[in-house]
Amino acid sequence: MKPSSPKHKRLKRPERLKSARRWLPKYTGKNIVKGYSKHFAVDKICAVIELRMLGYKISDQYLEQLKANLVVRQKAKERRKRGIKGNSRLFEKELNQIFDLFPESDDVYYYIAGYTANGVPYGCTWEEIEQESENFPQQLNSEDENEYEDSEDVPF
Repeated sequence: MKPSSPKHKRLKRPERLKSARRWLPKYTGKNIVKGYSKHFAVDKICAVIELRMLGYKISDQYLEQLKANLVVRQKAKERRKRGIKGNSRLFEKELNQIFDLFPESDDVYYYIAGYTANGVPYGCTWEEIEQESENFPQQLNSEDENEYEDSEDVPF
């Protein structure tokens, strides 16, 4: 019986890294992490790790943002699973844990920049941050791009 998923989505890390060396020069998208993640069917954190192994410079800040988004999504998924009618005391405890990770945030705002005269908060919402993380551009320094020009150690 023929497998239902494409071969490039079933590869283990060593084979993915070999295949990625051929695939990356052909990639024309804006966000290399998202593209790698989709093409090889891995999560974005794994994609960042493997792209770093291949010589791409991806900021630690972006990796931390991905990890924070993962925690928030897991908590939201657990909350949806239990439903709002679950133990409200436990729900409050989990919300407080999330807010401890992000002290200047709430359930709507990722970062509260301030408050209006009427006491209404303003800043970046969770949705805006999630959209930004999906559109986060590849971070390469022009010096790093030229690092492999004359070198025998070209990563692909």
